[in-house]
Amino acid sequence: MTVIAIVVIGIPLLMYLAQDSLIFHPQPLAEARRVQIAAQRPSVESLFMDAADGTRLHAWHVRGNSLIIYFGGNAEEVSWMLEEGARRTPGIGWLLVDYRGYGSSGGSPSEKALTEDALRWYDQMSQQYKTIHLFGRSLGSGVAVQLAAQRPVAGVILVAPFDSLVEVGKHHYPFLPVNWMLRHRFDSVALAPTIKAPLLCIVATDDEIIPAVHSKRLYDAWGGEKRWLGLEGAGHNSTDDAANYWSSIRKFLGEKPS
Repeated sequence: MTVIAIVVIGIPLLMYLAQDSLIFHPQPLAEARRVQIAAQRPSVESLFMDAADGTRLHAWHVRGNSLIIYFGGNAEEVSWMLEEGARRTPGIGWLLVDYRGYGSSGGSPSEKALTEDALRWYDQMSQQYKTIHLFGRSLGSGVAVQLAAQRPVAGVILVAPFDSLVEVGKHHYPFLPVNWMLRHRFDSVALAPTIKAPLLCIVATDDEIIPAVHSKRLYDAWGGEKRWLGLEGAGHNSTDDAANYWSSIRKFLGEKPS
């Protein structure tokens, strides 16, 4: 009975305590590298902002006629998008957000902190831009949905999004009481019906991390106009390689393909 008790109680407890490291994989950027990137790209702004709790936050800003606020995946250092975003969407600006603990931002990530920081970045950038789109990839879809539910946006692009982390967790850990354990829930499907902004939902049909069924539940619940783009044969980390990936994004943004 003692061994059974250790297994029944110990494994869920261990997973509960380790969940932050399972959900978030911070990718810090050395200060010397940040300075180098900024020096190599004079048109790019390396922005810092203090969060409400005093944490120093960072984002990369590429100026344009309108703005896309970008929220990356759980193991993504977003500076790689400086060249990719500008090249693929000429004339459109980008704000590439470093989550807490990622890039050049301080602190530690959590659902609450990432949502509050996203709102703060939006409120600052909305003073410069009348038209703002949101772009959320994987974990970043949860942040983008929370922001879209609380602020007016022109549209939302979600790549490999999920209905909620609870449901994704149940898929990967069916033997654990995930609903009871999970602190960072990112319950996007509960917020989706309240969001009237247009949605472009991009899904990899062979996604092994976030199976397409979880994206479909979010898509079906969305309250505004929506478009589904299924990338046949793509996996969780190979969506950008699909031939119609960027062309579909440009079309959604109202830009002509380059």
